[in-house]
Amino acid sequence: MTRSEWRFFRTLHRVHRGFVAAWWALIVARGALPAAFAVLVGVVVDAVRHGTSLAGPLTALGLVFVAMQALAPLHTQLGANLGERFSSWLHDRLLTATLGPAGIAHLESPALADDLAIARDFDLGISDPPLSLSMGLIAGGLVEAAAGVAQVVVLAGFRWWAPLLVGGAWASTHWLLREGTMWDRDTNAVREAQRIAEYNYRLAVDAPAAKEIRIFGLADWTVDRFSRCRSRLVEMRWQAIRLHRKPMGWVLALLIAANAVFFWSLARAADSIGTGAVVTFAQAAVGASALAFGGLNWALPLAADGVAAVLRFEGATEAVGRLPAASRPAQEIPQGTIRFRDVEFRYGERTVLNGLNLTIAAGTSLAVVGQNGAGKTTLAKLLCRLYDPTGGAIEIDGVDLREFEVQSWRRRITAVFQDFLRYELPLRDNVAPLGATEQQLAHALSTAGVPTAPDTVLAAAYDGGTDLSGGQWQRVALARALCAVDRGAGVVILDEPTAALDVRGEAEIFDRILAATRGCTTILISHRFSTVRLADQICVLENGRVAELGTHDELMAMRGRYQRMFDLQAARFEEDFGER
Repeated sequence: MTRSEWRFFRTLHRVHRGFVAAWWALIVARGALPAAFAVLVGVVVDAVRHGTSLAGPLTALGLVFVAMQALAPLHTQLGANLGERFSSWLHDRLLTATLGPAGIAHLESPALADDLAIARDFDLGISDPPLSLSMGLIAGGLVEAAAGVAQVVVLAGFRWWAPLLVGGAWASTHWLLREGTMWDRDTNAVREAQRIAEYNYRLAVDAPAAKEIRIFGLADWTVDRFSRCRSRLVEMRWQAIRLHRKPMGWVLALLIAANAVFFWSLARAADSIGTGAVVTFAQAAVGASALAFGGLNWALPLAADGVAAVLRFEGATEAVGRLPAASRPAQEIPQGTIRFRDVEFRYGERTVLNGLNLTIAAGTSLAVVGQNGAGKTTLAKLLCRLYDPTGGAIEIDGVDLREFEVQSWRRRITAVFQDFLRYELPLRDNVAPLGATEQQLAHALSTAGVPTAPDTVLAAAYDGGTDLSGGQWQRVALARALCAVDRGAGVVILDEPTAALDVRGEAEIFDRILAATRGCTTILISHRFSTVRLADQICVLENGRVAELGTHDELMAMRGRYQRMFDLQAARFEEDFGER
């Protein structure tokens, strides 16, 4: 067995000791019963031959037979329940691992992407059987192995060398064919094919992609991509196994020779040991074949890889996503300034912010503009302390942000990101998941212009639920941020907060936002200059640095980057308006 497989069994007992003990006990019992059945058949044969009472032997034989039949479905049910418990335990570990670190680098790390994909999907039945099924398959293989061992032990009653000869020959297949049933799933090619297959599977079954797949006629394309990737995985496995089939001839020769020697010896000893013993030992020799060919290999590695991926990801997340701990409280800040001092940040080898220097006065509004990739959203992530800078520092009232306790600082900040969450929950829970007063909820909904009743479920798949347009959802996200302001947040980050609204809706909502966040430090990231111009200061980012900074009028007077971008957008708007 591989390291992952040993780790699977070492981890199993942590799920539920009682269920695991019963699962193993049934493996031992089911493995011993075939050997007991072989012995009892011999006893019955001898009883018939000698004319003695059959009541006892037949009763025992019947009980063993009933137990063999009854324990199998019981074991299946126990294994399914254990598999579900194991799955729940692993998902608990995965959720703790993903949500535990204060940062998010572990969720965006290329080095952890493969383990995260496998850990996330290991029990969905996309590429491998779910654990509720795998546990039964694994138990079946273990039962066969235990049955083979038990019947090899019976052979010791014939000759001392019989277990070594017969058992050794069948068991040697594991070593001789060890590479013939193994598939290295830990290669880049295998992981890439598996990730693409899982991605296309999700495109087909998840709702977000449903519209475009149908509109653009991509149904067959999606199925074809999934099928090709799954076929590629099957072919890769077949090629890996096929290349190692050369020892099969030697294996067959060894098995034929060993069994020929045993059955020849058994035949010669038949007169001296009796008919019943011959029947017993012949059955045991046949049953010893259960030791052969690695029956666990196809089911166990698949389950073990999923378990190992969860545990590997869990072990790596803290180091990758952890932010240095601090205990300084962040109440009532900022009161002076937020300052980015020589801030640098890299995603792997790619530099996003390069010596950024920017000061924001507390209680004012700053708009950040720039081309895609200039570092605007990264700036927001750093201020939310989802990452720490790789160089320089962010200072709040002169204190390095890393000195504040993370959750204390985050209670002082709220944000609307471009990819905000859409909870399939009532509007009330979308706006205030952790609760709010009715007055706070009503104020947030009114300011954001959300007309839906607070108890309406925002998902059409539920009875009485409703779906919202993109603009309506954006208003819900804004209401969530405004509710946080009512509960004490002093820094508001708006990353393209009105992109799904029309121009009039945007102007209306942003006026309301500025009024509702008066006294807060507001940072607006937007491509719409009709909104940007309302901010107290405007920062133009370029190549990870501040290229221009000032009010709208000051930047227009500079006739630099900002003025060119503004004129380009204004000209486009006038052209579109004139065409109408």
